[in-house]
Amino acid sequence: MMSWTQTQSRPLHSVPLTPPPSQIFSVLSTLCRMDVVNQLVAQGQFRVLKVPLGFIKVLEWFFAIFAFSTCGSYSGMFKIAVECKNRTQSDLKIEVEFEYPFRLHQEYFNAPTCKSENKEPIFLVGDYSSSAEFFVTIGVFAFLYSTAALSIYVFFFDKYKENNKGPLIDLGVTGVFAFMWLVSSAAWARGLSDVKTATNPDEVITMIPACKEDENRCREVHDPVMSGLNTSVAFGFINLVLWAGNLWFIYRETGIIADSVLAPPPQEKPAAPDAHVKQGASEQEPYTSKQAGYPPDCSQEGYTQDVQYSQGSNQQGAPTSFSNHM
Repeated sequence: MMSWTQTQSRPLHSVPLTPPPSQIFSVLSTLCRMDVVNQLVAQGQFRVLKVPLGFIKVLEWFFAIFAFSTCGSYSGMFKIAVECKNRTQSDLKIEVEFEYPFRLHQEYFNAPTCKSENKEPIFLVGDYSSSAEFFVTIGVFAFLYSTAALSIYVFFFDKYKENNKGPLIDLGVTGVFAFMWLVSSAAWARGLSDVKTATNPDEVITMIPACKEDENRCREVHDPVMSGLNTSVAFGFINLVLWAGNLWFIYRETGIIADSVLAPPPQEKPAAPDAHVKQGASEQEPYTSKQAGYPPDCSQEGYTQDVQYSQGSNQQGAPTSFSNHM
């Protein structure tokens, strides 16, 4: 055990006071990366992922991965058995393998001839790489565009809305991808149907010369599993629905709807109070004066005098007539 005096006697240059520069550089670079990430996270508008514009883009991102991965990573196999008249020449476990991009004319297997111990190569029929590669290419580019669009939505949404250029570009690109998903999915669905026909063990058996002879027996042992390819076609049409449906929500961001709405009709200004009063007075004057078809006013002076005169004459004549009668 080292004593205190021995520790004090050690030279100072033998004690490392600072870490090596490489370690300092690695620590600083890590801190800088963390700082940049924290700033991006702080500036990010992740609430846009909760609205339909961002949420559908996330779905497009996921389903694009599922579409091209289920098709591009596929590899299948089926088994057939050739039983010759001479049992020693038979082969009951012939494995035929095929995979993406489905250039089946390059895939072959060795089948017995049932005439000797030798075997002959049998090639499959068809080249369906064009539709499969087109489908996978659209899926990869859709995945890349969805990634870029989500980054812009989260970190640069203000610039995306600036001058209305971002929504218009997004609308055009989304429309192109929706059309491409329609074309590629339909083409791959047709190509998959042809792949199933070309890899059907019953169809492959008809291409083996030994199976055309009656004394030999050929049968299928295992069918190829096509569930992954069927799923890829389903994912393609799901992407079509997502990209076509997203056009409406991007169209709303362009502001074209607000510009196309008609403004309400202008309301008539009410007339001034003085003019209204004068107009009412002028309208009431002819009504209170003389109107055709109405009887004269009974409160006039001439009419009351005539009534009184007639009443007086009747009162004077009554006694006269009474005295004459007597």
